[in-house]
Amino acid sequence: MQANRSNGKTIEFKGGTLQAMTAIVRDPNVMKLADAMHAMLGGMGEFFAGEPTVLDLTGTSLPERMDWSGIASLLRRYGLQPVAVRGIPEAHGDGARKAGLAVLSGDLRNAPAAGANQPEPAAAPVASKADPESTPASANRSMVIDRPLRSGQQIYARGCDLIVVGGVSNGAEIIADGNIHCYGPLRGRAIAGAQGDQKARIFTTSLGAELVSIAGVFRTFERGLPEEVAGRAAQITLTGEGDKAQLRLDPLQLG
Repeated sequence: MQANRSNGKTIEFKGGTLQAMTAIVRDPNVMKLADAMHAMLGGMGEFFAGEPTVLDLTGTSLPERMDWSGIASLLRRYGLQPVAVRGIPEAHGDGARKAGLAVLSGDLRNAPAAGANQPEPAAAPVASKADPESTPASANRSMVIDRPLRSGQQIYARGCDLIVVGGVSNGAEIIADGNIHCYGPLRGRAIAGAQGDQKARIFTTSLGAELVSIAGVFRTFERGLPEEVAGRAAQITLTGEGDKAQLRLDPLQLG
C-alpha cells in the first residue's frame, strides 16, 4: 500500500485568517442594488475577481421575505463571492443559510477589507491569483513597499498608511486603513480608509487608476479620467456625507 505523502493524515486543519470585503447594504431591494452597483461600477462584470464578501445589514430594515439568492447572484455578477451575512434578525437566518450564506454574529467592522489576504508571511488567499501582503496594526504609522506592484498583486496596510515607492500596474490592488501614497504611476485599484476613515486621502505622482475608493465610496474610470488629473500628480479626497458623499480629484502642484 502506497504511503500517504502527508504523514498518513487524510485531512489536517491549521489556524488561518480569511479576510473578506464587507458590503454594507442599506437597502436590500435587489433592483435598487443592481441600479446602485451599475452606477458605481459602470456595469463592469467580474470587476472584483472572486473576492470573498460578507454582507453587513446591521441596522437595515428588512422585508418579511428576503431575496438572498438574488442578492448573491447580483454580487457574483461583479466578481464578488458572497460567503456570509451579519446583522440580520434570527427570523431571516434560515433563508440566508439556504442561499449558501453563513450567518455571523459579532462585530466585523474591525475585520480587514477588500482582498486583504496574508501570505508573505501568512495565510494563502482564497484565489491564488494574488500575491498579497499585510501588516498588523502596530506602533508603526505607515507600511512602505519599495518596489513596483504587478498585475494580480494585493497589498493591505492594516491600521496605518501605505506608501508605495514605485508604480501600481493595471490589475494590482493597494488597500490601507489610512492614507495611500503612490510615488509612481497608479494604474490599478486604490482603496484608502478601508475601515471607514472618511478623512483618508489618496496621493499619487501619476494618476491612471481603474478604481479609487475612500471609506467605501467608489469611483471607476471606464470612460477615462478627467483631463486635469489624467497621468498627473493628484490627490483624492472624500467630500459630503451619506448619499451625497463623493470622491474629489484634484491636481497636485509638485515642485
